[in-house]
Amino acid sequence: MRLVPGAAVRHGIADHEYVASYYAASRHAAPAHPVLAGEVDCDVCVVGAGLAGTSTALHLAGRGYRVVLLEAARVGWGASGRSGAQALPGFAAGEDRMEALLGRDDARRAFDISVEGLDLMQALIARHAIDCDYVPGQMHVAVKPRQVTELRHWVERLHRDFGYTSLRFVPQEEVRSLIASGRYLAGTHDTRSGHLHPLNYTLGLAAAAVRAGARIYEGSRALGWQGGERVRVRTAGGSVQCRYLALCGNAWLGDAAPPLARRIMPVGTYIVATEPLGQARARALIANDAAVTDINWVLDYFRRSRDHRLLFGGRVSYSGLDPFNTAHATRQRMLQVFPQLRDAKIESSWGGFVDITMNRAPDFGRLAPNVYYLQGFSGHGIALTGIAGRLLAEAVAGTAERFDIFSRITHREFPGGALLRRPALVLAMAWYRLKDLL
Repeated sequence: MRLVPGAAVRHGIADHEYVASYYAASRHAAPAHPVLAGEVDCDVCVVGAGLAGTSTALHLAGRGYRVVLLEAARVGWGASGRSGAQALPGFAAGEDRMEALLGRDDARRAFDISVEGLDLMQALIARHAIDCDYVPGQMHVAVKPRQVTELRHWVERLHRDFGYTSLRFVPQEEVRSLIASGRYLAGTHDTRSGHLHPLNYTLGLAAAAVRAGARIYEGSRALGWQGGERVRVRTAGGSVQCRYLALCGNAWLGDAAPPLARRIMPVGTYIVATEPLGQARARALIANDAAVTDINWVLDYFRRSRDHRLLFGGRVSYSGLDPFNTAHATRQRMLQVFPQLRDAKIESSWGGFVDITMNRAPDFGRLAPNVYYLQGFSGHGIALTGIAGRLLAEAVAGTAERFDIFSRITHREFPGGALLRRPALVLAMAWYRLKDLL
């Protein structure tokens, strides 16, 4: 495998190729899918071949539906193939906000569904023999003294109110025996969570969907749709006629569904991959091979790769613009955690967009009785997307109780319209960055 040193972050899809990244360079061979030409007919058209879309297609095809999956670029081209790849329970909104949005009982049901998502992810990997470097174990770590208390209370709450006992509190001495950094004051360790190669996982789900009977078209952006008893989805080269439509494009849907685009904000996040460090040196950095994230608002996250690199991400951008010299800036954050890597070269750097909602809760619902959507995973997409696809398939098949737990969550549009919503969010995020320093 050869990585491109200092690879630039690219967001255009004119060439329909993957953004240069460690994941793209180490992906498994997968067949290219044709561009849609002419008219096709199916039961369900799914838009977006990321994790949400491929899971939806797989679960629908497994139920016997004729499925067409449209992808504007390549399978896993967006966040699903570029992320920090930490599989977590729960939601970015947190347990208190989910209770405020849903009530106590439905918040507990929603949390249980998210945990089911972790189990489903592992079951899909095993059932479909997906080689995606899955490793169990994830840690949250505290940088400030107040965060130590926050983590301790979080563990107690999940045990007491949600029956989630896979998570335990880890005191400072143990954290420092597991992570070779003096930066962290305490942490948690979750044996049910984990991390994986996100692009290979997405490609594996797509291959499983095809084996189940789904048809995938790449380079076939959905330009819009017309509703009715039969829905028509337009692309540049043709159209799809379907009974049901599932919009799973998240931050990349754009003009295909303007009402949805106004309810999410694409937020940029960036990752670097070191050169191979060697087995002993990589193991010394994270002794238990867990994925790690701190709990700052502007957070750092990192993990080891199968070939003994450190993958380190963070440096969130709410402006929609790539910060100057992303690789250098992210490397500097890495060195704050692991100064012993000062001699390690950065072989790859890349970025992508995470789709966040105003309340950080997932946004699942309907735009019409036969038009469904999944979006707003807000950084919790690795496991949550898979179970969301199962819930959407259940709803199409006539059992919508679990899907409708999430569809009842109230979501607001980002304020300021197309011109002002980003500047307003940037100002708000500046306040949270300041809080991280206190």
